[in-house]
Amino acid sequence: MKIAIASDHGGFELKETIGEALLKKGIETMDFGTFSEESVDYPDFALKVGEAINNKEADLGILVCGTGIGMSIAANKIDGIRCALCSDVYSAKMTRGHNNANVLALGQRVLGDGLAMMIVDTFINSHFEGGRHQRRLDKIKDIENGYKGNDGNEA
Repeated sequence: MKIAIASDHGGFELKETIGEALLKKGIETMDFGTFSEESVDYPDFALKVGEAINNKEADLGILVCGTGIGMSIAANKIDGIRCALCSDVYSAKMTRGHNNANVLALGQRVLGDGLAMMIVDTFINSHFEGGRHQRRLDKIKDIENGYKGNDGNEA
């Protein structure tokens, strides 16, 4: 399994903690930055992780900003990305099982390192249940496609 990770300045420390912990567990990561606490724009980093997943360079993604909100909004604008902002373990399990989320968003200013790592571990070790949940994902895709013209380009 390969996980793409990224953060803005507000999530830099937690991203570093997560990256180190994943490497210790033998999980390969692709770190798309940022690489300091200098102010940057979170959409740039959400896009890099989303593209890595869509290009099949990574299996899952983890994004961190101050609250996780901005990253989750930006990531969910990318076709094929289902990003969930999680602040508890149960939500991390359910978003993989029911929503087949492929990106996890976390807030450094909201979570402590211990809880964040429990959420990450649950997210990466949970799996999509399929069945009735696939029907619902198909409906979400239909909604996305409804905002495009018949040729697949933006209307």
